[in-house]
Amino acid sequence: MFGAVGNAADLKGAKSAGWLGEQQDGYLGLVRDGAPADMKALRATVNKKRRARYADIAKRNGISIAKVATLTAKKAIKSARSGDYVKSASGQWVRTK
Repeated sequence: MFGAVGNAADLKGAKSAGWLGEQQDGYLGLVRDGAPADMKALRATVNKKRRARYADIAKRNGISIAKVATLTAKKAIKSARSGDYVKSASGQWVRTK
């Protein structure tokens, strides 16, 4: 559906299509049920890369991976493009305006 898994353009398209969104924990989530396999694969690939990056940052700064992920989530949610989905603190998917 979106070509090579892990490509930034693919992620942008997946978010625009409403398949993937930013969660409060710093990782991508599936916005809708019934996501195609390529969306699930894209989410898994991006989240794996994020976790590795968070681990590197956490190690260099002497903080937990969870703390890095949470701080990154706040930034990602704040900078989400109009029409993208983000998961609210209450666990609901919300489309940004």
